[in-house]
Amino acid sequence: MSRERAAWVLPVSLLVALVLALLPMPASLAPLRPYFLGLAVAYWVLEEPDKVGLGFAFSMGLLADLVVGGLFGEQALRLTILAFILQRFRARLRFFPMSQQALAIGALLFNDRIVASAVHVALGEPAFPLLAWVSPVIGMLLWAPMFLLFDTLRLRTWRHR
Repeated sequence: MSRERAAWVLPVSLLVALVLALLPMPASLAPLRPYFLGLAVAYWVLEEPDKVGLGFAFSMGLLADLVVGGLFGEQALRLTILAFILQRFRARLRFFPMSQQALAIGALLFNDRIVASAVHVALGEPAFPLLAWVSPVIGMLLWAPMFLLFDTLRLRTWRHR
């Protein structure tokens, strides 16, 4: 017996992540914005590996580059690296308790920040402000509530309550 899964959750979650990346924030708080698209792609790579893989992550990154603007291909590279690491360690991560999973996601988001910084340095772009290094911590703190929300919506458990 398998659970009924909501197919609409994947595209809607990615759309919401893109919209959250575009929401205006005060300039002083903008560096603290978590990488919502990275969190959403991480969830789907962990939970639906047959649907969401490296090609999907790369495509979402290109779409995000077009939507958000900036260097074309940067987010594609970042999401592909994130998805690759998640696929590599997916079996272990899925069975971690939520607190350890959040720590692992925080480490992945920190790695993502390093990759983005390396790209910026290589291209002579201005470096990220120091506050931008807090963003992976915020993403780590958002992982558990986001994971539970996506799981609830995806598995339609809200109908049975």
